[in-house]
Amino acid sequence: MQAGKRNMERMAEAVPDTDDQVLQNFLTHSAWDYRGVMNQVARKADLCIGAEGGTGLYLDESAFQKKGDKSVGVARQWNGRLGKQDNCQVGVFGALGRADRVSLIDARLYLPREWTDDPRRCEEADVPRAQRVHRTKLELALEIVRHARQIGVRFDWVGMDGMYGQSFDLLQTLDAQGETFVADIHSDRQIYVTDPAPYVPAQIAGQGRPRLRCYSEAKAVEVRKWLKQQPHSQWRTITLRSTTKGKLTVEILHRRVWLWDKRSPSAQCWHLLVRREANSPSTLKYSLSNAAAQMSTTKLAKMQAQRFWIERAFQDAKSHVGMAQYQARQWQSWHRHMALVMMATQFMLETRLKYAQNCPLLSCYDIQILLATTLPDRRYDSHEEVMRQMRLRHDRRQASTESAIRNSSN
Repeated sequence: MQAGKRNMERMAEAVPDTDDQVLQNFLTHSAWDYRGVMNQVARKADLCIGAEGGTGLYLDESAFQKKGDKSVGVARQWNGRLGKQDNCQVGVFGALGRADRVSLIDARLYLPREWTDDPRRCEEADVPRAQRVHRTKLELALEIVRHARQIGVRFDWVGMDGMYGQSFDLLQTLDAQGETFVADIHSDRQIYVTDPAPYVPAQIAGQGRPRLRCYSEAKAVEVRKWLKQQPHSQWRTITLRSTTKGKLTVEILHRRVWLWDKRSPSAQCWHLLVRREANSPSTLKYSLSNAAAQMSTTKLAKMQAQRFWIERAFQDAKSHVGMAQYQARQWQSWHRHMALVMMATQFMLETRLKYAQNCPLLSCYDIQILLATTLPDRRYDSHEEVMRQMRLRHDRRQASTESAIRNSSN
């Protein structure tokens, strides 16, 4: 909160009775369980969010740009924030949310195959042996859902973007586990407008192997091509919520469609929602949901819109509590940093709820500034303290310079 640059050295210059080595040891080597902290944050979030109906568990990933190849999980991979391939770490996150309340409750670091196929690299980064098995982001997302249920977190549905929603296998697994989902999909997703009624052709006695493969006479169509055939009268105007810029109004196209993987003996009949912005008709979002058949269009549209808040959670965590600013190369330290970030943002949520009646516009930025200006700051203790810190910085820069010279001469 107080350090202009959020690293161990700058933090130690502000926080009394500590130093950067103590902070680094706390993050990397000390004996505490990051999973226990995350679980406690999840349970506290459940108390102030999950206790009421209409709660979603949102799944999404976030990338952290990094240099070099030592930080655990770092590789050249997709960085959604930059919109391109980049050298970064990627974590899969879960957030509990209802209305404008949201709290990050779980984090799982994605390890690319170039890491799990390299035992030496995993050993150097202290990756636990049980974690040295390649898990896709989809598998990590499913672990987050299952773990939340195991520790008693309450939510009505799972929300996810197109990266996860495009996986029909993931959606079928969630459906089989009794989870309701609202999942964004890509515009080229194949759908059926009628039941494809899969069947196995009759076997002709004595001819060939037994027939096991399912067939259908129905033709699938890409959802974007189907959309072009729909009349304007099918769209409904729905107001989702009030914002600082007025009411958020969208147009929704809703109907039941079938999804089939061309393997199963039956197809899934789910809701298809197409959303377009009232002020930007070309901005389209496609979503599938296995919610009850009688679920209203308005409720589905509001559930679809709820996933926005995990992006807000990332924004607050990165802007106000240093989520993306860390000195952590090892497995334990990355997860511990994320656990501390979750604890800090949960504190901010609880603070905003506590003072909502007297200060309804209280923001994470407000809390950051209040803490930064009221917590003890050793830099203001004395002139001698300021000079001591300056000499320490100079000593370290000098030692770094001398070390670089020695290495170059060798």
